[in-house]
Amino acid sequence: MKILIIEDEYELAESIAAYLSESSYLCEFAPTAGEALNKIEAYHYDCIILDIMLPDGNGIRILEAIKRMDKQDGVIIVSAKDALDDKVKGLQMGADDYLTKPFHLAELAARIYSIIRRKQFGNANTIQQSELQIDLLAKTVSVSGEPISLTRKEFDLLMYFMGNKNKVISKSTLAEHLSGDFADMLDNHDFIYAHIKNLKKKLNEAGYGNYLKTIYGTGYKWER
Repeated sequence: MKILIIEDEYELAESIAAYLSESSYLCEFAPTAGEALNKIEAYHYDCIILDIMLPDGNGIRILEAIKRMDKQDGVIIVSAKDALDDKVKGLQMGADDYLTKPFHLAELAARIYSIIRRKQFGNANTIQQSELQIDLLAKTVSVSGEPISLTRKEFDLLMYFMGNKNKVISKSTLAEHLSGDFADMLDNHDFIYAHIKNLKKKLNEAGYGNYLKTIYGTGYKWER
C-alpha cells in the first residue's frame, strides 16, 4: 500500500514514514503544495496524509485539485489548527478523516487502515474468494485453511490485484505501486515479472485456481 505524506515538518514526516513502514506501507514525501500536486497528478496513492498549513499555500487547494481530477485516493487531514470550520471545510471538500496535532502514530495508522479497508474491501477485515482467505490485520494468506508464506512484495501485489479485480493493470502501474516514484528511474520493469511469477507459483502449488492472468502485451488481470 502506498502513502503520500504532505508535510513540511521534516522530523514529523520521517517519524510517520518510519512507523508506517513497519506495517509494510510504501511512503513518499511532499513538503510543499506544488510538489504534492505534481505527485498526485502523476501517481495513485492508497491514502494521502495532508497537512493543511504548507509553506506555499493552504492544503484545501490540494483537496480541490483531487476532487477536480476525480481521484479516489483516501485523504486524512492533519493540522495544528483545531478550528471547527477548517475540519468541516476539509471534510466537505472530500477528505475522509481529520487529525489534530499532536497525535499518536498508532491512531494515524489505525485510521489509514480503516480508510483503505472501507474504500477497497467494503469494511471487511478478511477477504474471501473461493478457497483463498486474506487476513488484512494479520497480513496472512491461506488456501483451504493452509497458510501460504508470501514476501512483502508478493502480499502487496496480491492485495492490489484483489482491490482491482477484473481490471487490466500494466507493468508500469504495478512498478509504481511497489516502488513509488522511483519506478520512473528504473531501466525496465522485469522485477514485476519475477514477483508475479513467484506469486502465481505459490498460489498454484497451494491449490488455488489460476485467477491471475497475463494479458500479453498489456499487463495482468485478476479474474473473479
